[in-house]
Amino acid sequence: MSKQRVQPLAAPYSQAVAEAFSIVMPPGMPPLNIFRTVGNNERVLSRMVRGGLLDRGSITLAERELVVLRACARCRAEYEWGVHAALFADRAGFTPEQLWDTTEPVVETALWSDRQISLIRLVDELHETAAVSDELWRELKRYFSDVQLIELVMLAGLYHAVSFLVNGLQIEKESFAPRFRERGGAHS
Repeated sequence: MSKQRVQPLAAPYSQAVAEAFSIVMPPGMPPLNIFRTVGNNERVLSRMVRGGLLDRGSITLAERELVVLRACARCRAEYEWGVHAALFADRAGFTPEQLWDTTEPVVETALWSDRQISLIRLVDELHETAAVSDELWRELKRYFSDVQLIELVMLAGLYHAVSFLVNGLQIEKESFAPRFRERGGAHS
C-alpha cells in the first residue's frame, strides 16, 4: 500500500476536533490515525463519532465484534480489522484461532456456535449480495429479535463504509494492531 493519501492532523486540535476525539477515545489514549485523518473534515468527523455503534446496544460485545471483524476482513480493511482485533478481541472472548478465522474466505465452523455462524453468514451475504436471503433471515430470527437484527444489518453496513474510508484514504496502520496473516498460517 502506498503512502497515506490525506495526512492526519497533529496537535493542537481545534475545539470541535478535540471534542469529537473525547467521544471515541479512552482517556489517555492518543487519537487513532483514522480519526486524526477524518478530522481534516470536522463535519464528517462529528457525524462519524456520533453515528457509531460502539456503545452498549441490543447485541453483546462479542456479537458486535464478530460482525465488525468479519465485515472488515471481507473488505480487506486491514487497518480497521487490526484496530478491533487489538482493542476488542480479548474482551469479546475470542480465541486466537477464532480471531484469525474471521479473515478466512471460508470459516472453520467447528470454531463457532450456530448463533455465531449465523452472524458470519449475515455479513458474508450482505457483502456478496447487498441483501439477506429468506432462508438466512429465518435462521437469524431463531437467535435475534427485530431490534437486534436492525442493529446487526446496520453494523455490517457501517463497517463497509469504514472499510471504504480506510482503504480509499490508505490510512497508515496503527503500530499496536495486528496485520492480516499470510495464507498458510504466518502472521505479524
